[in-house]
Amino acid sequence: MTARTATRISFDIDGRGLSYVDFGGTGRTVIALHGHMSDGESFADLAARLSAGWRLVALDQRGHGHSDRAADYTRDGYLADILALLDHLGLERAVLLGHSLGGINAYQFAARRPERVAAIIDIDAPAALGLDGHNPLGFVAGLPYEAATREQLIEAMGPMATHFGALVRERADGSWSLPFHPLDIVASEDLVHGDHWSDWLAGTCPALLIRAAHGVIPADMAEAMRDRRPGTRMVELDTDHFVYANDPAGFAVAVNEFLSSL
Repeated sequence: MTARTATRISFDIDGRGLSYVDFGGTGRTVIALHGHMSDGESFADLAARLSAGWRLVALDQRGHGHSDRAADYTRDGYLADILALLDHLGLERAVLLGHSLGGINAYQFAARRPERVAAIIDIDAPAALGLDGHNPLGFVAGLPYEAATREQLIEAMGPMATHFGALVRERADGSWSLPFHPLDIVASEDLVHGDHWSDWLAGTCPALLIRAAHGVIPADMAEAMRDRRPGTRMVELDTDHFVYANDPAGFAVAVNEFLSSL
């Protein structure tokens, strides 16, 4: 484990605040992009295990964590935020690492702004998803978003407090809320669905695909993603979709080995 000092920083983009955690480190920068209903702090364990010579910066993507809600959750919106972060940090290029939603954002940004991306690490994010029209996150639409007290918010969650109760946060005014708006999550999930093969295949930078054996990418799709895109290697870990949380050691080894090859 490497001792790093994490610093939370916010900046403005078109009147909307974006927040990120700079976990420190010197050398080249890895930009980490979380999945739905998470935030940049989910990469704290990776930061501690990251090889020397690398700096980790983890964005709270729009509508998540400490970043403000946005007017929309389109593909272009998410990608604009990545560009804004790179410009804010003064980085010409960086490695993009993304889980789930963040993985799709990473490879789409690499396809459209290749001059800004040195490599990508895709953590269990498929090249196509949701083509059947089903939204697996639709169940969160009924979650309460805010309340005057923590107890009131937890009570309003009912049985779902078991899963989401630990996430509630106190605001500056003393009220409490989730670190995401449930309806934003449902909209964002709808808008990330689609056939994204053209973006995956358009990328030319080195890529690592980390597939969870019990995750969301079918084995045949993962093999095609590796074989059809030049410069792509794949590592499969025997865990579920939340790779970074449920196999942190294996995840860090895969990331560090790939970074050492760049």
